[in-house]
Amino acid sequence: MGEVLGVGVTHYPPFSGTDADMAGLLRRTMADPGIPAEAKDPARWTETARREWGDDGGATGAAEHREALVKGFEQVRAAIDDFNPDAVVIWGDDQYENFREDLIPPYAVLAYPDLEVRPWAQAGDSADMKGKPNIWGEPYDATFRVRGRPDIAKHLATGLLERDIDVAYAYKQAHHPGLPHAFLNAILYLDYHRTGFDYPVIPFPINCYGRRVVSYRGFMSEIGDKRELDPPSPAPARLMRVGAEVARICAESPWRIALLASSSWSHAFLCDRTWRMWPDTPADVRLYEAMVKGDLDVWRATTLAEIEAAGQQELLNWFPLVAAMETLGRPVPRWSAFVETEVFNSNKVFAVYR
Repeated sequence: MGEVLGVGVTHYPPFSGTDADMAGLLRRTMADPGIPAEAKDPARWTETARREWGDDGGATGAAEHREALVKGFEQVRAAIDDFNPDAVVIWGDDQYENFREDLIPPYAVLAYPDLEVRPWAQAGDSADMKGKPNIWGEPYDATFRVRGRPDIAKHLATGLLERDIDVAYAYKQAHHPGLPHAFLNAILYLDYHRTGFDYPVIPFPINCYGRRVVSYRGFMSEIGDKRELDPPSPAPARLMRVGAEVARICAESPWRIALLASSSWSHAFLCDRTWRMWPDTPADVRLYEAMVKGDLDVWRATTLAEIEAAGQQELLNWFPLVAAMETLGRPVPRWSAFVETEVFNSNKVFAVYR
């Protein structure tokens, strides 16, 4: 019988940049002419937002935010090291990076071999780090090896198809020469102190951006920019069924598998009801409190419309994780942290299940 670890992290792109750049998404939003001037006036912001913004455009606040995120990654990395997995399955979103107009699967298993990746040279526009300096001072052409486990990936895809979960799979990249940032950033951040990350990785992309994945290329836009939308993402409850079957397949396998959800939660630039200035913190807190209590009926009852209204599209990556842990009889995280922010685009959550 196999063993399964569950963990969750953020892949927040500005975390890889400098503190001076971390509030860049908010600065871009403040330049949107469709947002009322009063919403962009710091004097009218909440105390939390004013404190984070400070008198230096968020640079000091970014240092505090970074400290909290580093602690979260250290906790999760320690759990992964203690577990010593044969492979890490990562649920992450593909923001018009590898999947584009020729194919948008609802989700897929990528049975890749070992890859040589260049995160700074290959950064896509949706990663918001293209051409910017990184916090490690690594050169533009810095190269990393990401190990794969095609045999385990094929076993997972086979098991899902045999259990009536129609999943796509692939053996090589389509449009992205490396790995989309939801996967690569998770690896880079779990190796924040650059000690190496040698665990094989199986990317499990989810079409979180759904209606906006091709029409808006999975990224931010001005609030008045209205386009014809794409078909939707898979429903949250559907993703929970996928996660439950993944857990069963892994538990019945001969391997030690870490299941990892990679995303921040509500994204300000996707939330119209906050004028795209702030994340929808009440919506995030509602699901976080249910998660730490193990009350996953709240998650099962959450609709895709609610997810989209709150700017929580990327949170769809967490639905299979929580369902997987519930299926294995451990619905309550052993440890978790909720890192709240208003200025730095998205609330971040970390979790470790025993």
